[in-house]
Amino acid sequence: MFKRISIAISTRSGAAKLALAVVICLIILKVVVSFISNSISITAQAADSFLDIFSIGITVIAVRMSVAPADEEHPFGHGKMEGVSALIQAFLVLGAGAFIIYSAIQRIIKHEVIQPDSGMIVMGISIIASFFLSRHLRRVAKATESTAIDASAQNIGADVYSAAGVLVGLLAVSLTKWEILDPIVALIMVVFVLKAGYSVVVRAFRELTDYSLPKQEQEILNNCIREHFTDLVSFHAVRSRRSGSERFIDLHLVMPRDVSVEKAHRMCDHLEKDIKTKLPNSNVTIHVEPCAENDCVSCEIDVCDLRGDKPDEATS
Repeated sequence: MFKRISIAISTRSGAAKLALAVVICLIILKVVVSFISNSISITAQAADSFLDIFSIGITVIAVRMSVAPADEEHPFGHGKMEGVSALIQAFLVLGAGAFIIYSAIQRIIKHEVIQPDSGMIVMGISIIASFFLSRHLRRVAKATESTAIDASAQNIGADVYSAAGVLVGLLAVSLTKWEILDPIVALIMVVFVLKAGYSVVVRAFRELTDYSLPKQEQEILNNCIREHFTDLVSFHAVRSRRSGSERFIDLHLVMPRDVSVEKAHRMCDHLEKDIKTKLPNSNVTIHVEPCAENDCVSCEIDVCDLRGDKPDEATS
């Protein structure tokens, strides 16, 4: 039974549903305690978690849409829905940050009294729950290469820092009786919230604007092609982008102009298979071009009839 549950929450949809359930429970706790304690930092935490419900709900919808197969209207699939989801989540996080700043400033002006004890218990629970949930979501996002799940992991990971800051602030208020520390801590923790929102915005914009694959992945791609230079003359016009968990790659291969169509096709199939092995979830499109006479200078093919090479000369 536990194994089935573990497998279920390791999928994109399962992880999103788990996150939704955990966040709802935390919101209920925070809302109740914020009224009891009159703490603006806990209220800010509750507001942040409330926005997490919307963002995770969007994630659930986006994940379902992104895994839908390509159709006539979306021949490249629906992967960019994850980027849209991540962008919406980022703006919700930034909105939560603005709300926290406003509420904290108002609390400093009004000098309201708070009751920190119950709030410290809830913040401790929130830190533990958010920490383990964020770690799980990061693992699922890495395994499934999901932008939307990663955005949720970033949001909930930011809750760990903000909740820890609130806990420290409430503890300080309890020891010193300086209520002003509560809104000050709220202003400090908003930095982490805004930082998480910014990082999600950057990643979402990169995906939605067809930003190229990371340099590390581009180098893997180039090396994969170079490994076949005993059969290829050269390559150029390499383009790549991401859409959800899918990678789209297209390139031009230069091959000896006397190679048959059948051999060129086998070469393309072999190279495509190698690329997909090293860069999973890749859609590869290859255009073959014949070599020109001036390509002989840089060509690394050992034996080529176009240069007048003979097998015994190549091995001597």
